Amino acid sequence: MPLLDTPVRLGVQIQPQHVQYGDIRDAVRRLEDLGVDILFNWDHFYPLSGDPDGLHFESWTMLAAWAEQTERVEFGALVNCNSYRNADLQADMARTVDHISAKGGTGRFIFGTGSGWFEKDYEEYGYEFGTPGTRLDALAEGLVRIDARWGKLNPAPTRRIPVMIGGKGEQKTLRLVARHADIWHSFVGADDLAHKVEVIERWAEKEERDVSGLIVSNELHRRGQDDADALFDAGARLFTLGFPGPDWDYDVVRSWLRWRDAKNA
Repeated sequence: MPLLDTPVRLGVQIQPQHVQYGDIRDAVRRLEDLGVDILFNWDHFYPLSGDPDGLHFESWTMLAAWAEQTERVEFGALVNCNSYRNADLQADMARTVDHISAKGGTGRFIFGTGSGWFEKDYEEYGYEFGTPGTRLDALAEGLVRIDARWGKLNPAPTRRIPVMIGGKGEQKTLRLVARHADIWHSFVGADDLAHKVEVIERWAEKEERDVSGLIVSNELHRRGQDDADALFDAGARLFTLGFPGPDWDYDVVRSWLRWRDAKNA
C-alpha cells in the first residue's frame, strides 16, 4: 500500500466556465489565503456543464498566470489532455510554468495528465478523436517523451515535477500509473480503492518501480464527510473539490479545510 502517514491535502478545482477571468483571479487569491493546498483547473475548450457554448478559458495560459499570481499553493490541471499538444511541447510548457512559480526557490507545478475524452474539443479544434485505446496508447508514448525532454531542457525543471495520472482502467491506465505517476487520481469509491491499489502494485512489480510513495487522490464532489472518512481509511490522502462559479461557496471549502486539519492533528 502507498504510505499512509502522508498528510491529508485539499485541492480545489476552479471550473474555468461561465465566469469572467477576473472572477477566477479573485477565487485563486481567496483560496490561497484560506489555506488550500493545491489549485486545479481543467483542460477543455468548452464548458462541461450548463450552456455548452458559454464562457470558457484555456488551461495552460491560465496556469502560467496562476504561477505568477500565487506564492504558496501547488497547482496544475486536473487533468491536461495529452492529445491537444505535442508531448515535447507539453514538457517544455510544464518546465517553464514550474520556473515561473519558483520565484527564487522550488517550483510548485503538478503535471496532471490523461488521455482525453471530451469529443466536442476534438471535433471543434481539429484533433483526431480515435478510440479510448488509441488515446491511451498515445498517452503512454507521450509520457516517455515528456520524461526524456525534461532531461534535455536547459534550464532543467526546478524539481522532479510530480506527475498525476487520472483514471481507473486496470489494463492500461493503472499500468501507466505504476510506470510514471507520483499521484493517482480517481472517482473510485472506498470499497474498491484497495483493489485498484493492488492492481497498481502488481503492475509496479512488472515495471520494477517502487510505488510505496504513491499519493492516492480522490474526489469530494457530491460526497459527505462519512464518504471522505471511508476514503481516508482506504488510503486516500489528496482530496479534490470541484468549485463552480460565479457564486463561489467558500463556506464549503472552509468546512473541508477543517476536516483536513482534524485529520492532520
